[in-house]
Amino acid sequence: MSQTLTPTPPQQQDAPGPGTPLSNGLKQRHLSMIALGGVIGAGLFVGSGAGIAAAGPSIVLAYAASGILVMFVMRMLGEMSAADPASGSFSVHAERAIGPWAGFTAGWMFWTLLVVGVGIEAIGAAHIMQGWFPGTPSWLWVLAFMALFCGANLGAVSNFGEFEFWFAALKIGAIALFLTLCTLAVLGLLPGTDSPGAAHLVHDGGFLPTGMSGLLVGLLASVVAYGGLETVTIAAAESEDPARGVAKAVKTTMWRIGIVYVGSMLAIVTLIPWNDKAVTDSGPYAAVIDRLGVPGGAQIMNVVILIALLSAMNANIYGSSRMAYSLIARGQGPAFLGKVSGRVPRRAVLASCAFGFVAVLLSYWWPTTVFAWLLNMVGGVVLIVWGFIAVSQLVLRRRLERTASAQLVVRMWAFPYLTWVALAAVTGVLVLMALDSGTRVELYFTGGLALTLAAIGYVRQRKFAPVSPAHTEV
Repeated sequence: MSQTLTPTPPQQQDAPGPGTPLSNGLKQRHLSMIALGGVIGAGLFVGSGAGIAAAGPSIVLAYAASGILVMFVMRMLGEMSAADPASGSFSVHAERAIGPWAGFTAGWMFWTLLVVGVGIEAIGAAHIMQGWFPGTPSWLWVLAFMALFCGANLGAVSNFGEFEFWFAALKIGAIALFLTLCTLAVLGLLPGTDSPGAAHLVHDGGFLPTGMSGLLVGLLASVVAYGGLETVTIAAAESEDPARGVAKAVKTTMWRIGIVYVGSMLAIVTLIPWNDKAVTDSGPYAAVIDRLGVPGGAQIMNVVILIALLSAMNANIYGSSRMAYSLIARGQGPAFLGKVSGRVPRRAVLASCAFGFVAVLLSYWWPTTVFAWLLNMVGGVVLIVWGFIAVSQLVLRRRLERTASAQLVVRMWAFPYLTWVALAAVTGVLVLMALDSGTRVELYFTGGLALTLAAIGYVRQRKFAPVSPAHTEV
């Protein structure tokens, strides 16, 4: 059941919900660095190795193709968020465009993805710390990191912003140094190294060594790596100037993706053989650093990966708590978690941290059953969320053009044609997941989660009379 409500003006985005509205403590510098650093995650430093091993040099094409899709998605999301900033981001837009069931489904799916991610990142960070401090229990590090970032997010939102500002600065510095060293090596200007030319691109089985099946695996791996960029639109709702912040962040997405992702993949497969075991054993970035003979390269990469993991933990706790708060404020979650104190949804923060910690415990107690099911359930969440974003933008763009065209400070390119292209691409990737035996199980679990939430949301929509978001959305 589609709603026909006119979006509220940006200045009304902090409409009262259960408790006091959230703050606007994030500064423009925080948002800028969150946008820049959000694209550089542990999935890029480590997870990209599986994609390279599967696709070979054609991983560059996979990241370029999925990167174009991400640009479209972020442009659509930026258009809606700049016109009507909300801490619920795409969940709010889906509710207004499609109906409450859609906002419920997209919001709680994304929340599940983030809280499971908190657990995974805590485990990864603990493993690195155990390598540096042998004999220390993994649970101790997990507990320490969870306590640190839970405490940071319980305080003013500026705490989250400051952590992410410095995390992002370190990640950006690391990736800039990496790309500089790679460029010098490719050109033969780095002392002690010879330029490989195009040898690794064409002589180790060719540019497409594993055929289209390998390219497909690389494409799916690259889509997963891009997940998390949506957090900047959630954070923008608590910034000094939400519309301007979102607009600026979205407009820089293109060059960030081109340089960080596609540029990194091209540098890696140019400098080392794609089938080198170190690509998956140590991670592609560490393998390149080691090949270039950088002193202490392995430990340097461990530090960078640790920073990326901790940054993702911090961002996921923040994003999940704000998504939960927005859902609760719209009557789509347990009301007792919606209390705000100090302009921070502290109960939502604690709930998100608790579920993240439960995910860690499940990985210890039932690693091959319950935890594996959790991982499978979140495998395709990003794609389903992107689908909701595309459909929502198709509806809301036309609505805004009729009622509030001045709010369209960011516009989707070639509307509606590129929106339909993006929606078709998302559908195509989901179909490819169904055809590939390695991702089919993930798709089934994710689809089951989506259908369950959609059914619950639809029942709730029929049971409760719709309430105008102008009075409940935050």
